Amino acid sequence: MATQASGYGQPPDRLLQTAGLPFLPGNTFRDPSKTRYHVDQTLSYKNGYSLPKVRPNCGIGGDEIPVNQLTPAELDELARLRPTLTYGETKPPQPVTFIPAHVAFDKKVLLFNAYFQQTVHESADEYYRVRHVKIFYYLEDDSISVTEPTVENSGIPQGKFIKRQQLPKDDEGNTWNWRDLNIGTDVTFYGKVFHIYDCDQYTANFLESEGIIVEPTESPPQDPYMQTRAPLEFSHVTQSDFDRTRQFLTMDRKVLRFHAIWDDRGEMFGDTRHFLIHFYLVDDTLEVREVRKQNDGYDPFPCLIGRGKIPKNRDDIAREFPLITMEMSDHEVKSYLTPKDFRIGETVKISGRPFLLYDCDKFTKDYYRHHFGITDFEPLDIDRPKAVSASGPVQPERTFPPHDGLGAMNDTRSNCINLIPKPPKTDVLKYLERDGQMLCYLARMESRHPEDEKRRFIIYYHLNNDTISIDEPPQRNSGIIGGKFLHRTRVPKKGQPIITTGMVDEPQYYTGADFAIGSQIEVFHHRFILLDAAGCVLDAVREVWGDSVPDETIASLEINQDRKTMKAARNEDD
Repeated sequence: MATQASGYGQPPDRLLQTAGLPFLPGNTFRDPSKTRYHVDQTLSYKNGYSLPKVRPNCGIGGDEIPVNQLTPAELDELARLRPTLTYGETKPPQPVTFIPAHVAFDKKVLLFNAYFQQTVHESADEYYRVRHVKIFYYLEDDSISVTEPTVENSGIPQGKFIKRQQLPKDDEGNTWNWRDLNIGTDVTFYGKVFHIYDCDQYTANFLESEGIIVEPTESPPQDPYMQTRAPLEFSHVTQSDFDRTRQFLTMDRKVLRFHAIWDDRGEMFGDTRHFLIHFYLVDDTLEVREVRKQNDGYDPFPCLIGRGKIPKNRDDIAREFPLITMEMSDHEVKSYLTPKDFRIGETVKISGRPFLLYDCDKFTKDYYRHHFGITDFEPLDIDRPKAVSASGPVQPERTFPPHDGLGAMNDTRSNCINLIPKPPKTDVLKYLERDGQMLCYLARMESRHPEDEKRRFIIYYHLNNDTISIDEPPQRNSGIIGGKFLHRTRVPKKGQPIITTGMVDEPQYYTGADFAIGSQIEVFHHRFILLDAAGCVLDAVREVWGDSVPDETIASLEINQDRKTMKAARNEDD
């Protein structure tokens, strides 16, 4: 072993000289004449590729290697050599050589076809866009690139979508591998979800060779906007015999009229309401009008649904249609209501409201009998609303509620006549002529309480507006505070018949002709007895009321006047 180690790259004569020496430092010698010490190449090139050599052909400096001239393959063959007796020597299997991944999978790429949906905002032509991409998986270093094929006049920047790189799969540091890719799977690259629907034949063969079942190819969805831009295929359609101009000329002013009822009692505050459905044959539009009833409590809006085309089912539209911001058009509606959908005894849904048809007019019956062959027009037994006359609803007789005793009656009555109360009208001429004129009477209160016997009151009757006011003069040591007992107001008579003038029941009020000396008057449940009157009362009563004054009133005032005259004369004599 020492000889082999020390003699590597040295001349043979040197090996003989050092054969008996141990392989220790100082026992080997260097040839002073040797000047080349380069090392032989360990790589060779074939077809432009670098290949490693099995072993060096020469030693350091180009010296010949005297030993180990056999190749490793020959040495392995000699190690497995066994003598054979009958069939001879068998050929040994070739050893498996190691090939690195960058060499074995160089220029080998898996191709997957995928797409993703991109939402389009604020566009009336499209709601989403389908964009197709190609996913390239490089087996050499497990890198991925995504490319979007260029579509002419698309207005979208296309081409390289994701550059070639190892794409992260999750937050744990894992990357996408070819084992994760298959038809029908969704992959997420940087938050963008791609759906794989196809792959090429090489990719399918590679996955099957690795034991992966390749799913069948899927059909990608079509872009709605690109479908509208695609050229239409020419196809001849037989022209329909339906003519809108003819419909307008023949069906103008022809309207189908149905009596319907809407039962909404299942909802809160719901009720049963009657309606008229008018179907205009000229343009297949309809309207719903409410049948008005007197004092029904609803707002006076007779037209429930304005004239227009009504779809059969408003909910039968695409889910992605933005109903919150846009209205339906003919493109979204599949079918509209036609005369075939109306028949007595059936329920028709109009704008989500169920209407039960229970009758129709004569023209509608003739139309259905002639065009559809329907002969059964038996109306349903439903309580019909009373018709409203052309001059308007009959106004009920208005009556005023009884007076509650607060304030003047004519003032309170104005609250029932007008929404905004107005002051009652007064006789301005009488008010100006009799302003400041009043009739004064002295009275006492008739009461069962003994302390009220000595109380005295002055009753004023104001001639300008026929009102009465009562004052109580203060008395010393009476224990009662005097002052204003009753403010000016009209006092009705108790127990007298009520006078009816039109819609108003007015009571009879006290006048100056009713104040006779010694008589009793009742003022709001307080009874007073007249004891005396002023000297001008008799002349004022005759002037204002004339012959309508009762004789007993005139007699009592005259007697009172004579008594006061006699008393005054007696005082003068004394």
